[in-house]
Order: sequence, then structure tokens, then C-alpha cells
Amino acid sequence: MRPGKRGHAREDDSYVCPSCGETIGIAVDRSAGDEQEYVEDCPVCCNPNVIHVEFLGTDEPPRVWATAE
Repeated sequence: MRPGKRGHAREDDSYVCPSCGETIGIAVDRSAGDEQEYVEDCPVCCNPNVIHVEFLGTDEPPRVWATAE
């Protein structure tokens, strides 16, 4: 068992890169808060994106989108 693993904190989701249009798969983590924002380079075109993640409820899927930095 991995340390810190509780329930279903990590989920897989995706966003569309605003620069190249590719769909990028990411892992999202509920334990990091209901509203998250961080910068991540697109693995396809290498442009930086601001990734936005919102958790609206425990039974709802997260809302994930990206904007160009």
C-alpha cells in the first residue's frame, strides 16, 4: 500500500491544449483542494498551459480545462 493513499483521491482526466489542439491526459488529485491551478508544459508542443481543475461535488467528475500561459 502506498503512503497517503485514501479512497479515490486521484482520478484520470484530460484537457485540450489551447496551442496545438491535442487532448492531453492527466491525473487529478482531490486532496489538493476543490479549486486548483498550475502551469504545465504540453507534452506535444511544449507550450506552457495553465491547467484549471474544479471539483464540484464528491459524486461529480472534475471540470478540467487549460488556457495558454
